[in-house]
Amino acid sequence: MENKIKTNRLMKLLSKRGMMQVVTVSFGLLVLITVFGILNPNFFSNRNISNLLRQIAPIILIGIGQSYVLITGNIDLSIGSLVGMSCMISATLMTKGMNPWLAVGFTYAAALAIGLLNGQLISKAKLPAFIATLGTMTIARGVAQIVNNNYNTDSIGPAAEGFRDFFYYGKTFGLYNTIWIALAFWIVFNFILSRTRTGRHIYAVGSNIHAAHLSGVDIASTVTKAYIVSSICSATVGLVMTAVSGMGTMDAGTTYELYAVAASVIGGVSTLGGQGILLGTIVGASIWGVLQNGLQFAGAPVAIRNIVIGIIVIISVLLDIVVRANKNKATKAKAKA
Repeated sequence: MENKIKTNRLMKLLSKRGMMQVVTVSFGLLVLITVFGILNPNFFSNRNISNLLRQIAPIILIGIGQSYVLITGNIDLSIGSLVGMSCMISATLMTKGMNPWLAVGFTYAAALAIGLLNGQLISKAKLPAFIATLGTMTIARGVAQIVNNNYNTDSIGPAAEGFRDFFYYGKTFGLYNTIWIALAFWIVFNFILSRTRTGRHIYAVGSNIHAAHLSGVDIASTVTKAYIVSSICSATVGLVMTAVSGMGTMDAGTTYELYAVAASVIGGVSTLGGQGILLGTIVGASIWGVLQNGLQFAGAPVAIRNIVIGIIVIISVLLDIVVRANKNKATKAKAKA
């Protein structure tokens, strides 16, 4: 009897949105780590593991934002440009003498404005998410270019040393602060997604927007909240990039929207909406980071690394489509019976 109860609990856990794929890709992650460790023992060195975790942290952050949006059945192509815009705004303000933490506040405010615009264009103006965020992607990149007259910034200077330590170089309990920031964001946004009414509404909108509307869900508010989360995460990564380089670069965040999609879909978040958990986003980001790091140790060129990750993303999306199609067939067959 006790074994049956344990089995039922296990099946209930695995039946959660995307949990089965999380288990599958977690096994794949362990295989990758083992293979790269065998190919090069230095892969397991303390220095490499520490740097690997710090490399994965920004991908987790943007993956969280993209996951929120994908679960609503939309997509955010403006993530990379928001990263660049946030990097340039924060660095420009600091080089002009503004207090670094006040510059951080202005950076978040600007990113929130883009997130709010995305949500309103899609939910109120009824623009397709692809078109709306393609437009704001261009706008955000334009802002990144114009804030310092189409030049990268000078060094943010010694006055921003505390800022740089907080977002990148500093350590707490032996781990880089970037890792702690990513973990804190995951805890907060995972709680919101899995334990609150807002989270339930996000899943409902992605699963069936018409049914959600009939159930009283505020579609516009829910979609806008998802894009605001995405903008907050993107701005944080932009601040991390400012801290890394000590300056603002106009091309910061280029292709990061693709990394965000990769982290999400590899971790089991469906591009069709209504499916996925943020635990999978961590695993997906980790696979991305391990592949980049391991292939680099193996001497593979950047082009090969990008091709491998692109293939994995395509396979992940195809599997999601096939699994969903089979579930729909099974549901229809049961209904007929």
